[in-house]
Amino acid sequence: MSADAETIDLRLVEDEAAVAACWPLMRQLRPHLESEAEFVARWRFQAAAGYRLVALWRSAGPVALAGFRVQENLVYGPHLYLDDLVTDEAERSGGHGARLMDWLAEEGRAFGCARLVLDTPLTNVLGHRFYYRCGLLAGALRFGLKLA
Repeated sequence: MSADAETIDLRLVEDEAAVAACWPLMRQLRPHLESEAEFVARWRFQAAAGYRLVALWRSAGPVALAGFRVQENLVYGPHLYLDDLVTDEAERSGGHGARLMDWLAEEGRAFGCARLVLDTPLTNVLGHRFYYRCGLLAGALRFGLKLA
């Protein structure tokens, strides 16, 4: 473990002030979100349905974060669904994403999940390479229809 990794704390993001501190980082992944207030409001709404955030923090700021939820469906049974995964552009290739993925896998196991599932755009080639390195395999192609 590098000296930098030793100074980084992994913790759940459980209050609005911490969510607001994650806004600049989440915006790197979700640029369509227009404001910190919108992000906090969406977090509040989604948290009521089981969505959680976990982040790696250096000093007062997050350097990487993941949004996830435990779900169950007929395809996978109980599973941990990974909504969001982002590492600050200046912190990439530092092992932060892998550290979050390891934690998420353990969290999923603790909840009795048989698998971790995520969606990623076909154009996210660098993300695909990262997911393969973490042991994830492509198992489906998702189709969608815009309704609005």
